[in-house]
Amino acid sequence: MTRTPLVVAVDGPSGSGKSSVSRQVAAQLDLAYLDTGAMYRAATWRCVQRGVDLMDTALVADTVRSMVLQLDLNPRFPSFVVDGVDVGVAIRAPEISAVVSQVATNLEVRADLGERQRRVIAVERTPDGFSGGRGIVVEGRDITTVIAPDADVRLLLTASEEARLARRAREVHGTDDAAALEATREHVVDRDARDSTVVEFRTAADGVVTVDSSGLDLEQTVQAVLALVEDVAGR
Repeated sequence: MTRTPLVVAVDGPSGSGKSSVSRQVAAQLDLAYLDTGAMYRAATWRCVQRGVDLMDTALVADTVRSMVLQLDLNPRFPSFVVDGVDVGVAIRAPEISAVVSQVATNLEVRADLGERQRRVIAVERTPDGFSGGRGIVVEGRDITTVIAPDADVRLLLTASEEARLARRAREVHGTDDAAALEATREHVVDRDARDSTVVEFRTAADGVVTVDSSGLDLEQTVQAVLALVEDVAGR
């Protein structure tokens, strides 16, 4: 029997584990995977490469609208190509992390990238998508409310501030000592504060289930999400 497409939408703050968990869930369910936060990083990279003043909101929006973005939705080997350049590594650079919120809070940019994200989800509901119509796990801010409010499974993946800071510090600096935690704060707590001025991603909207990963490791969190998918969608 052919299964209907499954869309899993994952929202949440920085350092909550959205990307790592979503990739593993998509791989285990044989679905496509889209990291929408990386789309904003790719847009930021293009603006930086072109020397665009990020305070010039109209120029930033025009630069992003003309961006040719190619996505590989394979959860095991996701990739982002901007204007023919593989930017998978470049978009994670500290200089991009430091300014991505300036692009991500640009409402015209959000409208453009939001429409692109909806098109990706729509294609993954058809045989023409990477998943062959099985569906997609899509994660990032405002996914459960603005981009895919009709997703089959909508969840807010969260964790305490302490847990999120420690995870990101270990990821970026290889340690979670006091110096690493302080160096990471700008890219977790402060970035969330800036981004929350245009989108809500720290509390669950109606119909969105919260998964708190504060006391869970990666595998335990993945299993919790898979159990939720099984409970809600029977997969």
